[in-house]
Amino acid sequence: MRGQPKNISLPRRLIIDLMRASMGVPFVSLSRSLDIRPLLEARAGAMAPAGWAAMFVKAFALVARDEPVLRTVYVKWPWPMLFELPKSVASVAVARVEDGEECVLLQRIAGPEAMALAEIDAEIRRAKTAPIDDVPMFRKIMRATRLPLPLRRLSWAVGLNFGRQRGNWFGSFAVSSVAAYGGGELHPITPGPYIVSYGLVEPDQTIHVVIRWDHRVTDAAPIARVLTRLEQVLNTEITAELRAAGPKPIRTIAT
Repeated sequence: MRGQPKNISLPRRLIIDLMRASMGVPFVSLSRSLDIRPLLEARAGAMAPAGWAAMFVKAFALVARDEPVLRTVYVKWPWPMLFELPKSVASVAVARVEDGEECVLLQRIAGPEAMALAEIDAEIRRAKTAPIDDVPMFRKIMRATRLPLPLRRLSWAVGLNFGRQRGNWFGSFAVSSVAAYGGGELHPITPGPYIVSYGLVEPDQTIHVVIRWDHRVTDAAPIARVLTRLEQVLNTEITAELRAAGPKPIRTIAT
């Protein structure tokens, strides 16, 4: 069959490298519908509500503040071990269009549990629209992706297998969703150790959430508790911050 060869773009090369790095991770999934009525009420009344990605980033980081296992990664060098990071580092999948090609890049957000929700939201929105060279994490990713294959493999190995570098390059958890494009239960893969995905808000005011995790780090029972705690944080701390940001202005109608 005749066809047309196409060069692999840098963003696509990044995904190829990411998938290669994720192949050996023994992922397990747990999903649940979370009741978020208080959060939805607060978000509907907020003057400038944060996006869903920002809310899940901060909520998961707040849970991880009290659950060290959620800040723990599996590394292989200098020998196989579990390495606990001092704070959460989120890696948010950001969909963009570069040179006419749809692609996904990863925005790093360090210490989101201590950031304002509006600040996290601004970081994610900027990552969606700013030129690649204006986003420090994107510049870093593209520099590594331009390396020749042997050096690229080495840089990935260093970033994945030393605890301190793991936090700098890949973070402690990732957030990815296709809710903005119509929803669906997404089961993405990354090098781990945790990936949070969410769907569309349902008519009964619930939202379906999937957590995938590296089974070398923890088991199902702690993750079941994390989902319960995540629901609580969304409906308390995140809801309170939305309300504190100020309500929508009331429009007067001329008579």
